[in-house]
Amino acid sequence: MNLESFREYCLSKKGVTESLPFGEGTLVFKVMDKVFALTGFDSQPLSFNIKCDPEKAIELREQHSCVLPGYHMNKKHWNTIIADGSVKDQLLQEWIDHSYELVVKALTKAKKEELAAVE
Repeated sequence: MNLESFREYCLSKKGVTESLPFGEGTLVFKVMDKVFALTGFDSQPLSFNIKCDPEKAIELREQHSCVLPGYHMNKKHWNTIIADGSVKDQLLQEWIDHSYELVVKALTKAKKEELAAVE
């Protein structure tokens, strides 16, 4: 997975926007104004931060050397993923989906209804 395919996959999800709230070097993806993924433009190979259930986060870190505690994030709830080719893109996409779903699940009822109305 490279930066462009990561970006396209994140943006393909319902209600997602991208922005640069931390400056020109960090691309942030939000669903209904809540962050679910972010990455730097300069990382080679691509690395990105995504939310993760705390128990699953520990499990993934133990199973995959490309999964690290979230860099500059709450390490209980965030993982940094190094897209170094050691896991397939499909698995990376599943982890992105998990992050997105965690954030959507935590939205207020009003935000969930607003998301449901997005075309």
